[in-house]
Amino acid sequence: MCRTLSIVAALWLSACAAAPRPPASEAPSPPPAVEPRSQIAELERRAAQLELQLMERDSVIDSLNARLDEALQEVVGAMGKLQSLTSRAEAASAMAEADVALQSITSSGRDSPESRQGLRLMQLSAAEFKRKNFGGALYLANQAKAAARAHGLAGGRLGNMRSGETPFAIPVKLHVSARANVRNGPGTNFAVSFTAEPSSTLSGLSYLGDWIRATNDAGNEGWILRSLVVRRADTNR
Repeated sequence: MCRTLSIVAALWLSACAAAPRPPASEAPSPPPAVEPRSQIAELERRAAQLELQLMERDSVIDSLNARLDEALQEVVGAMGKLQSLTSRAEAASAMAEADVALQSITSSGRDSPESRQGLRLMQLSAAEFKRKNFGGALYLANQAKAAARAHGLAGGRLGNMRSGETPFAIPVKLHVSARANVRNGPGTNFAVSFTAEPSSTLSGLSYLGDWIRATNDAGNEGWILRSLVVRRADTNR
């Protein structure tokens, strides 16, 4: 019996020794190397840029909704007005103000979608005034003034752009999450323009990398780190 077991063991060892081994080329490949830091940094940069674009999109949507509500209120108010001497005077005054604003744009030689829209609204306003639809003329004149203000804001934002700076389509309302230094340029090496207190609000005009160009209610302008602000509407959720 012992001899039989010895023979079986010897045969088993011989079979293992004779079994073909996989060539070196078929050996399992080593685990993949850790992703380079440069790729991770690129992904973080793209994520930050997408977040800024999302902030801009949400702000545009909010602005369009606000304009729609304002337009509805203006139309309802205009329809309720009597075509009296008072409404005629109001329409004439609003048209004169809008005309002055648009004339200053025309004389400056700067063109924009906002200025073209304002001129078209003024033409429509004048047509309604001739029809003695003073309520409609007043509404259209007010819209023309709003377009002129939008043109002025856009011109101010685009007047001194830096290389690589991307303007927002419209000003983005921002909420300051912590006390922050707003600097004269997009970097910590620039001097402090003003200090933004927690819970204060800013208007974002453009962005460059991780920095946002913004203004406060007093008209002061500077650059603030993106991580120190959130879109103002997000604080109400």
